[in-house]
Amino acid sequence: MPAAPEPPPLAAAPAPASAAGRPIPAPDPALLETGRHGALPRIGADGRTSIRAYAREFDRRDTRPRIGIIVSDIGLSATQTDDAIRRLPPAVALALSPYAVRPGQAAERARERGMETLIAIPMEPAGYPTNDPGDRALLTGRPMAENLDLLDWSLSRAQGYVGAIGAIGGMRGERFAALPDAVGAVQDVLFRRGVLYVDPRPGAASPARAWGRSVDLVLDEPGGTRGEIDRRLAELEGLARERGAALGLSGSASPVVVERIAAWAQGLDARGLVLAPVSAMIRRPEGSASDSNPLRPASAP
Repeated sequence: MPAAPEPPPLAAAPAPASAAGRPIPAPDPALLETGRHGALPRIGADGRTSIRAYAREFDRRDTRPRIGIIVSDIGLSATQTDDAIRRLPPAVALALSPYAVRPGQAAERARERGMETLIAIPMEPAGYPTNDPGDRALLTGRPMAENLDLLDWSLSRAQGYVGAIGAIGGMRGERFAALPDAVGAVQDVLFRRGVLYVDPRPGAASPARAWGRSVDLVLDEPGGTRGEIDRRLAELEGLARERGAALGLSGSASPVVVERIAAWAQGLDARGLVLAPVSAMIRRPEGSASDSNPLRPASAP
């Protein structure tokens, strides 16, 4: 599989960053608008988007195979959230749970460390209703207008994130995502708001109507033990070498997940790989393939 196309780099390539990198800016009022549930992302009058404004520095000229990692359920446990922000490599992205009491505070601390954040969008999973994504989930049986209002609720739970992901813990919205019109309507909203979308289903097609990509591998399944996580990380390396880039997802920020990712990442440079932020790994939506300027409000980012 060829390397994924991506948004053009900034006009000037960033100077090489330290391992920590620069803090990510605080939410910009020019990239926000007031919605029914709170502040929502918007494309600025000058064409700026959240994808660019809150992206971690990365030299796109780096030709090494790229590995991205997203760790989910941030904000539900104060201890696990603090541990993830403190111990994970800053290039790891954190997915904030909209059900957290104060997800915006976790996002602020992550940005201070140079970590990209995403907001999780609960969607109807396989095994629903036994597998319960919560009372604000997008469901196949709800009217689309109600689902889009619930989408706005999730998007308003924090600010300053690069995008959204359709996963809550180990649930990945399989039933909702199986309806092209439903998930397409969600992607349309995200595209117009200038944020990316990560499809959490391994092997799914990349989003057709939003900037983004799908996850290649889940790190903490089936059992999430130390040995299993190590094996999955090794498999992720193999996928990156084969495809040029690979994206892994953990459904939780459990202590063993954080410890194994932190240990694994220490030797990544020596193995000829680079840990990349999610914003450096996204694909162009199919509908905008002819757009040459991704900074225009009609396109992205």
